[in-house]
Amino acid sequence: MKVLLDLQYLNVATTGIKTYMMELAHAARTYPHPEIEWIFSHDPDEQSADQTFKGEQSKIQRLNYHLDYFRWKEFQLPDMVKKYKPDVLICPDFVSPVASLSCRRLTVIHDAFFWQMPQNYPKWWRTYFLRLIKKGLKENTELITTTQYSKASLEKHLGKNHPISVIYQAPKTLVNGLDLAFLEENGLKNKKYFFHLGTFDKRKNLPLLVRAFDQFLKKTKTDFKLVLAGGAGQSAQMNDFPIVEKLIVELGIKESVLLPGYVNDNQVKALYQNAFAYTFPSENEGFGIPIIEAMAYGLPVIHADQPALVEVSGDAGLVSKTGNQQDLTEKMIFLTQDIDLVNLMIQKGHEQAKKFSAQKFIEGFQNVILKK
Repeated sequence: MKVLLDLQYLNVATTGIKTYMMELAHAARTYPHPEIEWIFSHDPDEQSADQTFKGEQSKIQRLNYHLDYFRWKEFQLPDMVKKYKPDVLICPDFVSPVASLSCRRLTVIHDAFFWQMPQNYPKWWRTYFLRLIKKGLKENTELITTTQYSKASLEKHLGKNHPISVIYQAPKTLVNGLDLAFLEENGLKNKKYFFHLGTFDKRKNLPLLVRAFDQFLKKTKTDFKLVLAGGAGQSAQMNDFPIVEKLIVELGIKESVLLPGYVNDNQVKALYQNAFAYTFPSENEGFGIPIIEAMAYGLPVIHADQPALVEVSGDAGLVSKTGNQQDLTEKMIFLTQDIDLVNLMIQKGHEQAKKFSAQKFIEGFQNVILKK
Protein backbone atom coordinates (compact mmCIF):
# COMPACT_ATOMS: atom_id res chain seq x y z
CA MET A 1 0.00 0.00 0.00
CA LYS A 2 1.39 3.39 -1.00
CA VAL A 3 1.04 6.34 1.38
CA LEU A 4 1.82 9.92 0.35
CA LEU A 5 2.77 12.19 3.27
CA ASP A 6 2.36 15.92 2.64
CA LEU A 7 5.30 17.73 4.28
CA GLN A 8 5.12 21.06 2.46
CA TYR A 9 4.04 23.02 5.57
CA LEU A 10 7.40 22.33 7.24
CA ASN A 11 8.77 25.40 5.46
CA VAL A 12 6.91 27.62 7.95
CA ALA A 13 6.01 25.35 10.87
CA THR A 14 7.82 26.33 14.08
CA THR A 15 5.82 24.90 17.00
CA GLY A 16 3.91 21.75 17.84
CA ILE A 17 2.84 20.97 14.27
CA LYS A 18 6.48 21.01 13.18
CA THR A 19 7.35 18.48 15.88
CA TYR A 20 4.37 16.36 14.87
CA MET A 21 5.33 16.31 11.18
CA MET A 22 9.03 15.71 11.76
CA GLU A 23 8.47 12.90 14.25
CA LEU A 24 5.89 11.27 11.97
CA ALA A 25 8.30 11.32 9.03
CA HIS A 26 11.23 10.04 11.10
CA ALA A 27 9.10 7.31 12.70
CA ALA A 28 7.90 6.17 9.27
CA ARG A 29 11.53 5.67 8.27
CA THR A 30 12.65 4.15 11.56
CA TYR A 31 9.79 1.67 11.93
CA PRO A 32 8.86 0.49 8.42
CA HIS A 33 5.88 -1.77 7.85
CA PRO A 34 6.14 -4.49 5.20
CA GLU A 35 2.74 -3.57 3.74
CA ILE A 36 3.32 0.20 3.55
CA GLU A 37 5.44 2.15 1.06
CA TRP A 38 5.93 5.75 2.19
CA ILE A 39 6.25 8.60 -0.31
CA PHE A 40 7.29 11.98 1.11
CA SER A 41 6.25 15.11 -0.77
CA HIS A 42 9.47 16.77 0.46
CA ASP A 43 12.58 15.74 2.32
CA PRO A 44 11.60 16.64 5.91
CA ASP A 45 14.97 17.97 7.00
CA GLU A 46 15.46 20.10 3.88
CA GLN A 47 11.91 21.47 3.96
CA SER A 48 12.21 22.28 7.66
CA ALA A 49 15.48 24.15 7.02
CA ASP A 50 13.95 26.30 4.24
CA GLN A 51 14.07 29.93 5.42
CA THR A 52 12.11 31.49 2.53
CA PHE A 53 8.97 32.21 4.53
CA LYS A 54 10.38 32.25 8.08
CA GLY A 55 11.17 35.28 10.24
CA GLU A 56 9.69 38.77 10.00
CA GLN A 57 7.54 39.13 6.89
CA SER A 58 6.06 42.11 5.09
CA LYS A 59 2.42 42.02 3.96
CA ILE A 60 3.57 41.20 0.44
CA GLN A 61 5.75 38.34 1.70
CA ARG A 62 2.89 36.95 3.78
CA LEU A 63 0.59 37.17 0.77
CA ASN A 64 3.17 35.35 -1.33
CA TYR A 65 3.30 32.58 1.26
CA HIS A 66 -0.49 32.17 1.26
CA LEU A 67 -0.49 32.01 -2.54
CA ASP A 68 2.32 29.45 -2.44
CA TYR A 69 0.40 27.37 0.10
CA PHE A 70 -2.79 27.58 -1.96
CA ARG A 71 -0.98 26.54 -5.15
CA TRP A 72 0.54 23.59 -3.36
CA LYS A 73 -2.70 22.30 -1.81
CA GLU A 74 -4.97 22.87 -4.79
CA PHE A 75 -2.71 22.14 -7.77
CA GLN A 76 0.71 20.66 -7.01
CA LEU A 77 -0.37 18.13 -4.36
CA PRO A 78 -3.26 16.77 -6.51
CA ASP A 79 -0.72 16.44 -9.34
CA MET A 80 1.49 14.34 -7.05
CA VAL A 81 -1.50 12.13 -6.30
CA LYS A 82 -2.05 11.61 -10.02
CA LYS A 83 1.66 10.90 -10.55
CA TYR A 84 2.32 8.45 -7.70
CA LYS A 85 -1.21 7.01 -7.38
CA PRO A 86 -1.08 6.50 -3.59
CA ASP A 87 -3.75 4.54 -1.79
CA VAL A 88 -3.71 7.04 1.07
CA LEU A 89 -2.85 10.75 1.32
CA ILE A 90 -1.93 12.12 4.76
CA CYS A 91 -2.19 15.87 5.30
CA PRO A 92 -0.85 16.62 8.81
CA ASP A 93 -1.59 20.38 8.76
CA PHE A 94 -5.41 20.65 8.93
CA VAL A 95 -5.94 21.18 5.18
CA SER A 96 -6.57 18.68 2.39
CA PRO A 97 -7.07 19.61 -1.29
CA VAL A 98 -10.52 20.72 -2.42
CA ALA A 99 -10.19 18.69 -5.62
CA SER A 100 -11.61 15.18 -5.80
CA LEU A 101 -8.87 12.59 -5.39
CA SER A 102 -8.63 8.91 -6.23
CA CYS A 103 -7.31 7.91 -2.78
CA ARG A 104 -8.33 7.84 0.86
CA ARG A 105 -7.45 10.92 2.87
CA LEU A 106 -6.22 11.11 6.44
CA THR A 107 -6.36 14.75 7.53
CA VAL A 108 -4.81 15.64 10.87
CA ILE A 109 -6.72 18.33 12.78
CA HIS A 110 -4.71 18.83 15.94
CA ASP A 111 -7.21 20.84 17.96
CA ALA A 112 -10.35 22.94 17.78
CA PHE A 113 -8.78 26.31 18.61
CA PHE A 114 -10.06 28.03 15.45
CA TRP A 115 -13.61 27.31 16.57
CA GLN A 116 -13.15 27.61 20.33
CA MET A 117 -11.05 30.80 20.45
CA PRO A 118 -11.98 33.01 17.46
CA GLN A 119 -10.80 36.13 19.30
CA ASN A 120 -7.19 34.94 19.02
CA TYR A 121 -7.08 35.07 15.22
CA PRO A 122 -7.44 37.78 12.55
CA LYS A 123 -11.04 37.54 11.35
CA TRP A 124 -10.28 37.40 7.62
CA TRP A 125 -7.54 34.78 8.06
CA ARG A 126 -9.67 32.58 10.32
CA THR A 127 -12.59 32.71 7.86
CA TYR A 128 -10.32 31.81 4.95
CA PHE A 129 -8.53 28.99 6.79
CA LEU A 130 -11.74 27.42 8.13
CA ARG A 131 -13.14 27.46 4.61
CA LEU A 132 -10.04 25.63 3.36
CA ILE A 133 -10.40 23.03 6.12
CA LYS A 134 -14.09 22.37 5.47
CA LYS A 135 -13.77 22.25 1.67
CA GLY A 136 -11.02 19.66 2.07
CA LEU A 137 -13.32 17.34 4.04
CA LYS A 138 -14.28 15.49 0.88
CA GLU A 139 -15.24 11.97 -0.01
CA ASN A 140 -13.35 9.14 1.69
CA THR A 141 -11.84 11.47 4.32
CA GLU A 142 -10.96 10.35 7.83
CA LEU A 143 -9.70 12.67 10.54
CA ILE A 144 -6.82 12.11 12.93
CA THR A 145 -6.47 14.09 16.13
CA THR A 146 -4.25 14.13 19.19
CA THR A 147 -6.41 13.39 22.26
CA GLN A 148 -9.89 12.26 23.23
CA TYR A 149 -10.49 15.85 24.34
CA SER A 150 -9.66 17.15 20.86
CA LYS A 151 -11.87 14.48 19.29
CA ALA A 152 -14.86 15.53 21.40
CA SER A 153 -14.19 19.19 20.60
CA LEU A 154 -13.98 18.54 16.85
CA GLU A 155 -17.16 16.46 16.86
CA LYS A 156 -18.91 19.38 18.52
CA HIS A 157 -17.86 21.82 15.79
CA LEU A 158 -17.61 19.55 12.72
CA GLY A 159 -20.18 16.91 13.50
CA LYS A 160 -19.65 13.19 12.97
CA ASN A 161 -19.76 13.00 9.19
CA HIS A 162 -16.15 11.83 9.06
CA PRO A 163 -14.67 9.23 11.43
CA ILE A 164 -12.09 10.59 13.88
CA SER A 165 -9.23 8.49 15.24
CA VAL A 166 -7.08 9.52 18.21
CA ILE A 167 -3.37 8.85 17.78
CA TYR A 168 -1.08 9.99 20.59
CA GLN A 169 1.97 11.71 19.17
CA ALA A 170 5.62 11.38 20.14
CA PRO A 171 7.68 14.22 21.65
CA LYS A 172 10.53 15.82 19.77
CA THR A 173 13.68 13.74 19.45
CA LEU A 174 16.59 15.68 20.96
CA VAL A 175 19.73 13.87 19.88
CA ASN A 176 22.41 16.56 20.06
CA GLY A 177 24.61 17.57 23.00
CA LEU A 178 23.93 19.76 26.02
CA ASP A 179 24.65 23.48 26.01
CA LEU A 180 25.61 23.80 29.68
CA ALA A 181 27.39 27.07 28.93
CA PHE A 182 23.96 28.55 28.18
CA LEU A 183 22.88 27.77 31.75
CA GLU A 184 26.04 29.30 33.24
CA GLU A 185 25.74 32.45 31.12
CA ASN A 186 22.20 32.97 32.40
CA GLY A 187 22.91 32.19 36.04
CA LEU A 188 20.75 29.07 36.13
CA LYS A 189 21.68 26.73 38.96
CA ASN A 190 20.83 23.04 38.86
CA LYS A 191 17.30 22.39 40.13
CA LYS A 192 16.76 26.03 41.07
CA TYR A 193 14.33 27.19 38.40
CA PHE A 194 10.86 26.53 37.05
CA PHE A 195 10.69 26.06 33.29
CA HIS A 196 8.17 26.70 30.53
CA LEU A 197 8.78 26.17 26.81
CA GLY A 198 6.51 27.47 24.07
CA THR A 199 5.21 30.52 22.27
CA PHE A 200 3.70 33.43 24.19
CA ASP A 201 0.18 32.76 22.90
CA LYS A 202 -2.58 34.15 25.11
CA ARG A 203 -4.03 30.71 25.79
CA LYS A 204 -0.75 29.75 27.51
CA ASN A 205 -1.62 31.97 30.51
CA LEU A 206 1.98 33.14 30.96
CA PRO A 207 1.10 36.46 32.68
CA LEU A 208 -0.68 34.36 35.30
CA LEU A 209 2.44 32.20 35.69
CA VAL A 210 4.59 35.30 36.19
CA ARG A 211 2.23 36.62 38.89
CA ALA A 212 2.14 33.21 40.58
CA PHE A 213 5.94 33.06 40.55
CA ASP A 214 6.15 36.56 42.01
CA GLN A 215 4.00 35.41 44.93
CA PHE A 216 6.11 32.25 45.22
CA LEU A 217 9.24 34.39 45.66
CA LYS A 218 7.58 36.64 48.22
CA LYS A 219 6.34 33.72 50.30
CA THR A 220 9.40 31.46 50.12
CA LYS A 221 12.22 34.05 50.08
CA THR A 222 14.19 31.67 47.81
CA ASP A 223 16.54 32.42 44.91
CA PHE A 224 14.57 30.35 42.42
CA LYS A 225 14.19 31.62 38.88
CA LEU A 226 11.56 31.25 36.19
CA VAL A 227 12.59 30.51 32.60
CA LEU A 228 10.05 31.27 29.86
CA ALA A 229 11.67 30.08 26.64
CA GLY A 230 10.10 30.52 23.22
CA GLY A 231 9.10 33.05 20.63
CA ALA A 232 6.29 35.58 20.43
CA GLY A 233 2.68 34.57 19.88
CA GLN A 234 1.69 33.70 16.34
CA SER A 235 -0.23 36.92 15.71
CA ALA A 236 -0.58 40.35 17.30
CA GLN A 237 -3.91 39.27 18.80
CA MET A 238 -2.41 36.13 20.27
CA ASN A 239 0.92 37.54 21.49
CA ASP A 240 1.36 38.03 25.24
CA PHE A 241 5.11 38.62 25.09
CA PRO A 242 4.89 42.45 25.51
CA ILE A 243 2.48 41.98 28.40
CA VAL A 244 4.83 39.54 30.11
CA GLU A 245 7.82 41.85 29.62
CA LYS A 246 5.94 44.80 31.12
CA LEU A 247 4.60 42.73 34.02
CA ILE A 248 8.07 41.49 34.98
CA VAL A 249 9.29 45.09 35.25
CA GLU A 250 6.21 46.23 37.19
CA LEU A 251 6.64 43.40 39.72
CA GLY A 252 10.34 44.12 40.11
CA ILE A 253 11.45 40.55 39.35
CA LYS A 254 13.51 41.17 36.23
CA GLU A 255 16.54 39.47 37.79
CA SER A 256 14.50 36.36 38.55
CA VAL A 257 12.72 35.79 35.23
CA LEU A 258 14.64 34.81 32.12
CA LEU A 259 13.19 35.36 28.63
CA PRO A 260 15.78 33.78 26.30
CA GLY A 261 13.51 33.75 23.25
CA TYR A 262 13.89 30.91 20.77
CA VAL A 263 16.26 28.22 22.08
CA ASN A 264 17.96 25.52 20.03
CA ASP A 265 17.81 21.79 20.78
CA ASN A 266 21.03 21.76 22.80
CA GLN A 267 19.74 24.58 25.00
CA VAL A 268 16.33 22.93 25.36
CA LYS A 269 17.98 19.71 26.57
CA ALA A 270 20.06 21.62 29.09
CA LEU A 271 17.02 23.53 30.36
CA TYR A 272 14.97 20.35 30.79
CA GLN A 273 17.78 18.39 32.38
CA ASN A 274 18.64 21.00 35.02
CA ALA A 275 15.24 22.48 35.95
CA PHE A 276 13.46 21.84 39.23
CA ALA A 277 10.01 21.52 37.68
CA TYR A 278 8.02 22.23 34.53
CA THR A 279 5.02 24.57 34.77
CA PHE A 280 2.16 24.47 32.24
CA PRO A 281 -0.75 26.78 33.14
CA SER A 282 -2.33 26.78 29.64
CA GLU A 283 -6.08 27.21 29.41
CA ASN A 284 -6.40 25.23 26.17
CA GLU A 285 -4.24 22.58 24.52
CA GLY A 286 -4.86 19.87 21.96
CA PHE A 287 -2.10 17.68 23.42
CA GLY A 288 0.72 19.30 25.41
CA ILE A 289 4.02 17.92 24.11
CA PRO A 290 6.16 19.58 26.84
CA ILE A 291 4.46 17.47 29.51
CA ILE A 292 5.87 14.28 27.98
CA GLU A 293 9.25 15.87 27.23
CA ALA A 294 9.58 17.13 30.81
CA MET A 295 8.55 13.81 32.35
CA ALA A 296 11.02 11.95 30.14
CA TYR A 297 13.77 14.20 31.51
CA GLY A 298 12.76 13.46 35.10
CA LEU A 299 10.94 16.69 35.89
CA PRO A 300 7.85 16.93 38.05
CA VAL A 301 5.14 18.77 36.12
CA ILE A 302 2.59 21.26 37.41
CA HIS A 303 -0.19 21.74 34.85
CA ALA A 304 -3.63 23.24 34.60
CA ASP A 305 -6.70 21.03 34.90
CA GLN A 306 -7.40 21.56 31.19
CA PRO A 307 -8.77 18.24 29.85
CA ALA A 308 -6.05 17.46 27.25
CA LEU A 309 -3.26 18.08 29.77
CA VAL A 310 -4.95 15.85 32.36
CA GLU A 311 -5.40 13.15 29.70
CA VAL A 312 -1.76 13.25 28.61
CA SER A 313 -0.23 13.42 32.09
CA GLY A 314 -2.37 10.66 33.57
CA ASP A 315 -1.91 10.77 37.33
CA ALA A 316 1.75 11.76 37.04
CA GLY A 317 1.26 15.54 37.13
CA LEU A 318 0.40 17.98 39.91
CA VAL A 319 -2.85 19.62 38.80
CA SER A 320 -3.70 23.27 39.44
CA LYS A 321 -6.97 25.04 38.77
CA THR A 322 -6.96 26.69 35.34
CA GLY A 323 -6.69 30.47 35.63
CA ASN A 324 -6.27 30.40 39.43
CA GLN A 325 -3.09 32.28 40.34
CA GLN A 326 -3.26 31.51 44.07
CA ASP A 327 -3.66 27.79 43.49
CA LEU A 328 -0.70 27.75 41.08
CA THR A 329 1.47 29.55 43.64
CA GLU A 330 0.47 27.07 46.33
CA LYS A 331 1.32 24.12 44.07
CA MET A 332 4.77 25.61 43.31
CA ILE A 333 5.45 26.10 47.03
CA PHE A 334 4.10 22.65 47.91
CA LEU A 335 6.41 21.00 45.41
CA THR A 336 9.53 22.71 46.79
CA GLN A 337 8.64 21.57 50.31
CA ASP A 338 7.91 17.88 49.70
CA ILE A 339 10.88 15.93 48.33
CA ASP A 340 8.98 12.63 48.64
CA LEU A 341 6.27 13.99 46.35
CA VAL A 342 8.90 15.18 43.89
CA ASN A 343 10.51 11.74 43.77
CA LEU A 344 7.14 10.02 43.34
CA MET A 345 6.19 12.37 40.51
CA ILE A 346 9.52 11.76 38.77
CA GLN A 347 8.96 8.00 38.98
CA LYS A 348 5.39 8.22 37.68
CA GLY A 349 6.47 10.70 34.99
CA HIS A 350 9.07 8.33 33.59
CA GLU A 351 6.44 5.59 33.30
CA GLN A 352 3.90 7.93 31.71
CA ALA A 353 6.40 9.21 29.14
CA LYS A 354 7.01 5.65 27.90
CA LYS A 355 3.43 5.56 26.61
CA PHE A 356 4.23 8.19 23.97
CA SER A 357 7.04 6.67 21.94
CA ALA A 358 7.80 7.18 18.25
CA GLN A 359 7.06 3.50 17.61
CA LYS A 360 3.60 3.74 19.18
CA PHE A 361 2.98 6.96 17.22
CA ILE A 362 3.66 5.37 13.83
CA GLU A 363 1.86 2.17 14.80
CA GLY A 364 -1.25 4.26 15.36
CA PHE A 365 -1.04 5.52 11.79
CA GLN A 366 -0.22 2.04 10.45
CA ASN A 367 -3.34 0.64 12.11
CA VAL A 368 -5.57 3.32 10.56
CA ILE A 369 -3.91 3.01 7.15
CA LEU A 370 -4.27 -0.77 7.00
CA LYS A 371 -7.71 -1.17 8.53
CA LYS A 372 -10.21 -2.78 6.21
